[in-house]
Amino acid sequence: MAHRCLAGDADAIREFVEHFERRVFVLCLRMLGHRQDAEDTAQEALHRAVRYLHNWDPTQPITPWVMKIAANRCRTALARRAKMPIPVENAGVSLSSNVPVEVGLADDMQRALETLPPHVRRCFEMFYLRQQSCIEIAESLAIPEGTVKTWLHRGRKQLAEFLRQQGHAPGDG
Repeated sequence: MAHRCLAGDADAIREFVEHFERRVFVLCLRMLGHRQDAEDTAQEALHRAVRYLHNWDPTQPITPWVMKIAANRCRTALARRAKMPIPVENAGVSLSSNVPVEVGLADDMQRALETLPPHVRRCFEMFYLRQQSCIEIAESLAIPEGTVKTWLHRGRKQLAEFLRQQGHAPGDG
């Protein structure tokens, strides 16, 4: 399909987008937490994937490549969101409560991920960004599936604790 897309086949491009749109949208929704932003960013990511398909290395799997583009677009959207001025006078909320939490949460989440051991962080990337199953991760890393599940569980606990220490209660943001 990718080769047909590169040749400019409109049907292949449509198939390519349809094949990845659900996965890309779910990733964007998880990262951005807002449906409209996720839809916009997913569309932008898929457009970019098609536009830059000539940069994809055909000896590598295409799904991680597409998901990385989507994750990068989400990071850009989060950075853009963090730089946007918050219209406090029209928002009807106090500065001390809800508004900074969403912006701060993205930064704190990035810092939290950086605290994870490299092997756990890699599992997180494979599971949440590349949307690989525990079995696929285990095969890729040549470790038992139970080890992958343990690393993901411990990583989630570590992230939750870090975020609690930063003042984010469960359900914030």
